[in-house]
Amino acid sequence: MMTSGQLLTSGTGAGLKSMTLLPSPFTPPTLANHSRTTTTTRNFNMKMSIRATQASIVLPENRIILGCGAVSLDFLAAVASYPNPDDKIRSTSFEVQGGGNTGNALTCAARLGLTPKIISKVADDSQGKGLLEELEADGVDSSFIVMSDGGNSPFTYIIVDSQTKTRTCIHTPGYPPMIPTDLSQSNLLSALDGAKLVYFDGRLHETAAVVAEEANRRGIPILVDAERKREGLDNLLSSASYVVCSTKFPQEWTEASSIPGALLSMLLRLPKVKFVIVTLGKDGCIMLQRTEMDNLLLEEMDVEDLFEKLNLEKDTNATLPICISSNVAILHAKGIGMIIGKLLVGTAESIPQTELIDTTGAGDAFIGAVLYSICANMPIEKMLPFAAQVVRYVVFLDYVGNKFKKRLLIFDLWVNCRQLLNAEPWELELAFRITQTLACHLF
Repeated sequence: MMTSGQLLTSGTGAGLKSMTLLPSPFTPPTLANHSRTTTTTRNFNMKMSIRATQASIVLPENRIILGCGAVSLDFLAAVASYPNPDDKIRSTSFEVQGGGNTGNALTCAARLGLTPKIISKVADDSQGKGLLEELEADGVDSSFIVMSDGGNSPFTYIIVDSQTKTRTCIHTPGYPPMIPTDLSQSNLLSALDGAKLVYFDGRLHETAAVVAEEANRRGIPILVDAERKREGLDNLLSSASYVVCSTKFPQEWTEASSIPGALLSMLLRLPKVKFVIVTLGKDGCIMLQRTEMDNLLLEEMDVEDLFEKLNLEKDTNATLPICISSNVAILHAKGIGMIIGKLLVGTAESIPQTELIDTTGAGDAFIGAVLYSICANMPIEKMLPFAAQVVRYVVFLDYVGNKFKKRLLIFDLWVNCRQLLNAEPWELELAFRITQTLACHLF
């Protein structure tokens, strides 16, 4: 259900002290004197603040994005260890949350300040109505979701294994399924109106194809989440401007012998794609970006050798995620071909196994951060560490239970984001946006 995400741990808990060493142009987000309403959101368990911050937040000029894909009701049961066949066991905790790749990713994008719209389908049952209410409460425009008379809304049983830190998803699709005629032409045009970016998670492929065709006609860029091979996915990929992949997808799709070679093969097979990212869980991520420029003076390099070289440049003592980028070069792979571009490696910090409880939604949070980064025209060297930071706190906050520790974590995040983004003015605003978003939902 989710793509692999980057998992990162928090700091030492000394964030409150550290913050006093870095004067800020903004007031750090406070947790007092806020009027709140509690909602159970798409796998983030956030509490939204009703009162807006008084600080001036610089957001992308065009914040509207459109997502087309899955929403689902998730039933999450944590167990001490995964059961053997015919076992009867008890859960250690249980939660019911809104989910689905598109629902999760757009919720994250909304938290960061974008204005998402969503195209999907639910039934008129209590689960479907609850999903619509949650999306609206989270700032996602659900007016383009089709609600069927009768049937059932999509739902997923998720078994979280506390021993192996894995989750198993058992999904039941919604019925009746969404078909292109469910989305009227007027609704399609309204959904795309003003959109800077369109996101597909690979589901609802027939409807997605119609949306992608109109987006291409209007010149709206498309980001595709390539989690695994699905019917209709190749058609969406051929229309994509950006692709984010799960760990196994590039090699499965291209049959290349290595991930760097597979990424190069994807860019050759998908001429419209500007960059492709593969997420590697605790090992971070890899991006291959296409570059248009004269190749007369460029160095020619084997993409696999370049990847190994960049890996050697990783700082094993780094406390924050970083991005290691090559220069623009002529990149080639034996038996595949060549492109002009650059390779980037994004790092991730490892969460101690004792602190890692549930990674549900991590990959979707990564995509939500990438959606924001594209809309904000963020340099790609900043995009990968930024997305890693967002995932870090989405995953880790489920572990932190003590309110005082949560307060320290918020101040720690405030400092880390500022250090991560080198304290440039627009990036300081972005750091404030992240901390304000997270501070509002902690209590």
